[in-house]
Amino acid sequence: MMRLLVSVRSVDEALLAAGAGADFIDLKEPGLGALGGLPVASIATIVAALRGQRITLPVSATIGDLPMHALGDILARVSAVGASGVDYVKVGITRDPKASAALDALAGCGATVVPVFIADHGLDETLVARAAALGFPALMADTADKRAGSLFDAVPVAALRRFIAAARAAGALVGLAGALRQSHAMALADLAPDFAGFRSAVCLGGRSEALDASCLRDLIDAMRQVAPA
Repeated sequence: MMRLLVSVRSVDEALLAAGAGADFIDLKEPGLGALGGLPVASIATIVAALRGQRITLPVSATIGDLPMHALGDILARVSAVGASGVDYVKVGITRDPKASAALDALAGCGATVVPVFIADHGLDETLVARAAALGFPALMADTADKRAGSLFDAVPVAALRRFIAAARAAGALVGLAGALRQSHAMALADLAPDFAGFRSAVCLGGRSEALDASCLRDLIDAMRQVAPA
């Protein structure tokens, strides 16, 4: 079963996504980049609001777009976000000589980290294999430049299949994101990741605009038709 991850930036958006049928709630600030981070206090407030409404959906949050060489900053942000009550902390992993060392440090940091491979220029399969061997609970592929097209424009389907297979072989969940739209529903259903992430598709006027209830319902309906729960 492919589940739907919806990225939100506020309490109102989180409650809207949960009420519409999202399976994962992902906290980020879309105006600050692909993995733009919200203030930790805002993350804690959103988590508390969801739990206060007895919404038990898994919640993830991004740490912000940080370079691989800023390992101290990455680990400090992971620790702070992880203490805010989320279930998963998402960390962007770029094609960088220091990425392998960053993965090693993240695997041993004590937080429940999900590496998100930034795949605008393809996936580094050696780096993916390294992450798979480190025992992370989930791996994701995403893109940074949402204006350049979707994940399917950046990565061949065959490479996405290998990415999914590598995660599954390691016992990890696997997710795909990156300017995905309703039109990608069939392609996603064919690949069958554990979850697919959306932001652009559920906003009117761009991913930095507010979540739109009608777009959200249309997307969820379309995805349920091709990948029923």
